[in-house]
Parts: sequence; C-alpha cells; structure tokens
Amino acid sequence: MTPPTAPPSGLSEKFAPVKKLYEAVSSEVAKLFVGQDELVLGTLTALFSGGHVLIESVPGLGKTLFVRTLGQVLGCEFGRIQFTADLMPSDITGAPVFDMQQSEFRFRPGPVFTQLLLADEINRSPAKTHAALLEIMQEYRVTIDGTSHKVPKPFLVLATQNPLESEGTYNLPEAQLDRFMFKLRVDYPTAEQEADILRMHSRQIDLNQRLRDEIRVLTNPELVQQMIQLCGTVRITDSLVNYINSIVRATRSWPAFHIGASPRAGLALMQSARTLAGFAGRDYSIPDDVVEVAIPALRHRVQLTAEAEIEGRSSDEELSAMIRGIEVPRD
Repeated sequence: MTPPTAPPSGLSEKFAPVKKLYEAVSSEVAKLFVGQDELVLGTLTALFSGGHVLIESVPGLGKTLFVRTLGQVLGCEFGRIQFTADLMPSDITGAPVFDMQQSEFRFRPGPVFTQLLLADEINRSPAKTHAALLEIMQEYRVTIDGTSHKVPKPFLVLATQNPLESEGTYNLPEAQLDRFMFKLRVDYPTAEQEADILRMHSRQIDLNQRLRDEIRVLTNPELVQQMIQLCGTVRITDSLVNYINSIVRATRSWPAFHIGASPRAGLALMQSARTLAGFAGRDYSIPDDVVEVAIPALRHRVQLTAEAEIEGRSSDEELSAMIRGIEVPRD
C-alpha cells in the first residue's frame, strides 16, 4: 500500500494537518522500526478510520516493537495479549473480584482496556476466546454482569496470526474476520533492511530507554480522535459510492468465490478511502484511494471455491482480476 498523491491544486488547507501528522508519525516510527511500509500505512489508515487490523506473518518480524513505537509516537497506551490454547475470555476482558474491605464485588479491568492492543497469535486460541473480542471491537465496550465498561478511544486491535499450516492453530470464524478492516500480509525484510535491523537492534540497549530517548511524542489521544473525525468529513461522490458498491457486490458473483464480501466491506472501503485522501492532503477521495485499499479490505472477506484452491489460485489474484473488470468513474 502506498498513499495516492494529488497535484498541488488538489491539496486542501483543512486537511494539511492530517497529511503533516501522517508524514511525521511515519518518519518517527522509522527511527526504530525498519521497512514494512504496507504494515505502517495499513495500520495508520485503520487507526484513523476507526478500524482494526489482522496481520498474517511468521514470528520475529518486529510487530511488538512496531506497536510499542507507534503508541509512544501517538501518546497512546499500549497493551499486549499473548493468545494461547488455554486463554479464557475473562483473561482478556477482566472479571469481578471480591473486595474484602468493602464486602462487595468490584470489576477488575483486563488487558483489553488500552488504546493500541496487540493480540499476538490470535489463532492459537479457541473460538470462545475470539468471541470475547467481538463486542469490544465493534461496540468499544465490555459487558460484565449486565454492566457495560467502555474501552478508551482511540482503540485499535492489531491481531497477528500464524499461517494456518503452523502447528496448533485454529481457523478464525467469519464473524471475527469481518470485524477487521484490513488483513495485511507481512513478509521478510529485504537484505538491506535486515542489515539495518542488525545494526540498529544489536547493542543490548533497553527498549524502554530507547523509546524515551529517541522517539518523540507527536500527539495525544484527544488529537487523534479529532483527526479521526476530520477524516470522516472527506467528500465521496455518488459515482465513487457506486464504484465501491460495484466492487463489493462483484465478489458475490465472481466465479472463483463461493462466499463474497458483506456490506461491512463497503463501509471499510469508504472509511479507509477517506483516510487515504486525508493522508494525501485532499478533501475528496478518488478511485485510486479505493483501489489502493481494496485487496487488504477484501482478501479476508471472500473465500475461494474448492476448484479455485485446487488450481492454485489466490484470493489476491482473483480480486485483482475482478477489480480490473469494473468500470472506473471518470468524474
């Protein structure tokens, strides 16, 4: 993913702060986190669109470092949950604890009460634990014993999963997958990037110290929320709405898919296209914004037919072919 640009005549003073903040955050994160531009852009787009991100990658690519660095730059709280086969829903949400002094039960918040949550290896836990995140990701609250507890905003779940052929993993249910705005695939760094990683992170310096000394805090949760609201005001024409609608509906009749995308996919495309326009400093979205986010927003919402899987086709290839066949609006 690369943010579509616009000619100088298309820039908006109203969205100049969004563009400036995106560039500053990306530059600051790069001080400790090397490469993986698609991960950085996809995560920031989801954050400023009110969405969540699912990452499929092998272990050891620095995802925890990325989220911690991003939290420091944004001035937001960071939390991490290591998903295991015996993890219970209450281990995520929290649970009532009896207060001996007050002789009553008090709710003890779980690790989900943060702003940037890394759900590490989410597909190593069974479905009942995944379900604990459903309400939180959609409603931004936890309900315990009939009482709702709101999680702080902004709230972003960055979930990682191992490839399904890895030992001891479970398929995520469709309802859980649909809660994620994007599914990003993170691959190994290039030779140059890996050399930079070796030079940068082999000095045995405490990470907390490096975050304090090397990373500037550029914003705060309140300002992030303002930017999220501002991105929501980007203009999308009726012709672009129809284009998004055509892409989503085409997944339901494409021969290689036996399950197409839900209406939530269209909302994800709309919201993320608006945010990409804001990152480019524009007050309007263009078809390039939609195309840029279409595959990350759809690849986890469609399922290949058995015939397509046997033939070795991929959802990304089929989505690319499908999108190329849809007429692009010119106005």
